[in-house]
Amino acid sequence: MNPRLTRQELLRRGAAGGALLAFPSLLAACGGGGGDESSGELKDVLNFANWELYIDTKKPTTLQQFTEQTGIKVNYYEDIDDNATYFAKVQGPLRQGQGIDRDIFIFTDNSRFPSLLIDQGWVQQIDKSLIPNMSNLIDAQAHPPFDPDRDYSLPWFSGMTGIAWNKKLTKPVTTMEQFFTDPSLKGKVSMLLELADSVGLTMLSNGDDPTTVTSETFDKAMSTIGDAVDSGQIRKFYGNSYTGPLANGDLAAAIAWSGDVKQLQADNPDLEWSLPESGGMIWTDNMLIPTGGSVPTASTYMNFVYDPDIAAQIALGAPYISSVNGVKEAAEKIDPAAADNPYIFPSEETLSNVYQYDSAALNNDDFITTWQGVTGQ
Repeated sequence: MNPRLTRQELLRRGAAGGALLAFPSLLAACGGGGGDESSGELKDVLNFANWELYIDTKKPTTLQQFTEQTGIKVNYYEDIDDNATYFAKVQGPLRQGQGIDRDIFIFTDNSRFPSLLIDQGWVQQIDKSLIPNMSNLIDAQAHPPFDPDRDYSLPWFSGMTGIAWNKKLTKPVTTMEQFFTDPSLKGKVSMLLELADSVGLTMLSNGDDPTTVTSETFDKAMSTIGDAVDSGQIRKFYGNSYTGPLANGDLAAAIAWSGDVKQLQADNPDLEWSLPESGGMIWTDNMLIPTGGSVPTASTYMNFVYDPDIAAQIALGAPYISSVNGVKEAAEKIDPAAADNPYIFPSEETLSNVYQYDSAALNNDDFITTWQGVTGQ
C-alpha cells in the first residue's frame, strides 16, 4: 500500500514549514472552498472542475472515500465541454490574477492550453512533498513537453479518439472516408470541436502524419472537412456534449472518445466504438491548479488518486487509460475481467495504431483561425 497523508499530518506539515510562502502566486486571493482564502492554506472543501462522464459513480465513490479519509468535502463540477470554450471562460479572471472558484481543473495535452497556462503563470506548482504517491506515475508520462518535470500537472486519464455509431441507425462506420461520404449518413454525423482529434483523424485518413503537421497536410485536412460541412454531411461540431445526441439516436455516428461510449452503452447497448482503419488519436488530460486554488488541498487530492487502489476504482468507473503504476493489478482484484477491458488496458496492437498530434502545430495561429472558421466558433 502506498503512503496516504491524513488531514492531521497535512496540518502538522503546514504549521511546521513555510515553503509554500516562497511562491508569491500561492498567496493570491481565491474563491475556493471553506477555510482561509489564501491558496497556501489547507481547506475543508475542494472545488474540482472536470469533463462529463469522467469519474466513478459506484458507491461509495472515490470522492466519498476521499472525504471520509481526509475530512475534505469535494464540490465536483462537470464544467468542461471542450478545451477552448472552457479556457475562454476562465482566462479573464486568471489574466487579472483572480481565482475562478476552482482548486483543480483539467486540460488536454493535444490542445495548446496546458502550455499556455503554465507560460502565462496562470497555474501554480503542485506541492510534491504532499504527493508521495507521485512515485506511481508511469515513466511514459513523466516528462511531457509542456511540463517537463511535472512541476505543475499530473495526468488524470489518457484516452483514444475514434468513431462511434448506433448500429440500429447505420452499418458499422469503420473508415473516415465512409464517415465523410456515405450518403446514408448525410446530416447524421458530428465531429469534435477539438482540433487535434478531428483534424488528426482526417490527416490519417488522407495518408498524412498528424505527428508532424505541415501547412500542406493541414490544408488538405481542412479541405476534406470543409467539403463535408458544405455538403451537409456533418451536422455539427460538439464538445463533450456530443454524448447526448449520440445516446438518444439523434446522431447515427460521431467522432468520439473511447471511454464515453463505453459508459453510454449501459443505457444504449446499440452504440459501438472503434478506431478507424487508418488509425486513431491518443491524448492525456491533466490536473492543474489555477491561480487562487488551494495548492495543499489540490495536492492532497492528487496524492489520493495516485494510490493504485483508488486509481483502479476510477478507471473501472470511467473506462480510460490510467497513468498510475499498479492499476491493472488493483483493478483485477476488484473485477477479474478488468484486464480484458480494451478501453482501460488497450492492446499493444491498438496502441501501435494511435498517434499524438504534433505539439508544435497546436500553437499555430493560422491553423487555429482556419479551424475556427470551419467549425463556426
